[in-house]
Amino acid sequence: MPTQNLSTTELPLIGATDSTPDVVDGLAFAKLYGEPLFKLPNDLYIPPDALEIFLEAFEGPLDLLLYLIRKQNFNILDIPMAQVTQQYLLYVDQIRKHNLELAAEYLLMAAMLIEIKSRMLVPSNKVHEGEEADDPRAALVRRLLEYEQMKLAAYDLNSIPQLGRDFLHAQVFIEQNTILHWPEVRVADLQQAWADVLGRAKLVAHHKISREELSVREHMSSILRRLQSNKFVEFADLFDPSRGTPVLVVNFVALLELAKETLIEITQAEAYAPIYVRLAYAPV
Repeated sequence: MPTQNLSTTELPLIGATDSTPDVVDGLAFAKLYGEPLFKLPNDLYIPPDALEIFLEAFEGPLDLLLYLIRKQNFNILDIPMAQVTQQYLLYVDQIRKHNLELAAEYLLMAAMLIEIKSRMLVPSNKVHEGEEADDPRAALVRRLLEYEQMKLAAYDLNSIPQLGRDFLHAQVFIEQNTILHWPEVRVADLQQAWADVLGRAKLVAHHKISREELSVREHMSSILRRLQSNKFVEFADLFDPSRGTPVLVVNFVALLELAKETLIEITQAEAYAPIYVRLAYAPV
């Protein structure tokens, strides 16, 4: 709700003898159009409304009335209408000189206060026994109490931390296109891929007994040579099931040794996707 600053004090015109010294410590106290000014001009005119001092701020007639009551510790259920009305009218007279449109809203409340005051001076009509006469102030008191409750509720709501006023959300923007995120290859995925290779090897295996000396280093070199000519090679393509299980085992051990020595990278685009192998360094 916008706040209206109503009471002001004016700065009087300068017509008396100017006591400003010609030179203050050898320095000019101001500049006018870039030139040093050591003394105020004799024909200087200051408008009456050049300086305004804002005293109290009120949000409407009810706010002003509640302020007068609370400031003097009056009982809101038993308002002394004579004192409050007099103080209210003095305030309205001040704002009428500066803002007639704003004073119109306050004049309506002033008329209501004068009406209540006049009704309290007139003797009340006789009422039946056991009944109390109507208090002319009852409607005004009810409005003041409701306004005060709403004002206190507004203060409570305003004390709650608000986004943009009391705190801000921290946000960090990262360019996703410049960052490559390779999914982690889990051990279970590697085991499953190895099981699939062994399963295909058993389908084409022949029962024969032979003795063959297999070298892990030789298979490591063979894998590196194959990866140098291909950017990515699927995990299963690095194994030849027709050569039998012993060769597959040695080839798999060679693949693990290369990964351990960080010579190759084992990657996967997403979960359950094919596993690929590539060199971890740029070939010469």
